[in-house]
Amino acid sequence: MSTGVRAAASEQAHSLVIEGTPVELVLRRSARRSFALQVDHRGARVAAPLRAPLGEVERFVYSHGRWLLDRLRARAALVPPAAFAIADGARLPLLGRPLVLRLAAGRTARWKSRPNGGEELLLPLASDASRALVRALRARALDWYRGRVEEYCHRLGVPPPALRLSSAATRWGSCSRRSGIRLHWRLIHLEPALIDYVVAHEVAHLIEMNHSARFWAVVEHLYPDWRAARAALRAAAATLPVIASAAADRGQLDGEH
Repeated sequence: MSTGVRAAASEQAHSLVIEGTPVELVLRRSARRSFALQVDHRGARVAAPLRAPLGEVERFVYSHGRWLLDRLRARAALVPPAAFAIADGARLPLLGRPLVLRLAAGRTARWKSRPNGGEELLLPLASDASRALVRALRARALDWYRGRVEEYCHRLGVPPPALRLSSAATRWGSCSRRSGIRLHWRLIHLEPALIDYVVAHEVAHLIEMNHSARFWAVVEHLYPDWRAARAALRAAAATLPVIASAAADRGQLDGEH
């Protein structure tokens, strides 16, 4: 067991010219073994081991230059999604199926089954409907996720860790041996099979806290069709409703973990 103190992560701005195009990115150094490149609402970011020479970091970025430019241009062309308008009879997806919203008397949100097998959510007229909607969806999400985490932990033969909801801007989920698993509440809009992929991904981290070949082997054991699910998840991110009181999450999720 190591008794040394782990060096703190650091971030710094860095500039490169790729195919004649100036690119500003953030270089993040941490106690990791590999390089990673990401483009999100903050711009381009490259993650590198603490002691990796700058020249090696730049070679990694240049080797993915075309991909990086394409992602930056695609993100620059994105139109922010409009906020979801809450009204009586409005619909939004819940577990991949339409959820009908109703404005009704009362102080709290209430779930109601519909004759056709669907669901309605009754939102109180006397309060902030957006806030009540998000609160109800988060509660539903936590309940649903808990059962799926327990199922995948059972398949892997590990005890279920603590589970919390996340509102992270760019990640569907995270896993830590200290704090457990966090899953984004907005996953509750998606069909169960896609939620299960994220759950399997994070549960696999309980065995492998990395994205090595061993990690993906664990994911494949838990969720054999993970490649198709990952692609579908990235495509689905742009379709999620944006609720006013959750505007901090607007249009940022891209399916990364």
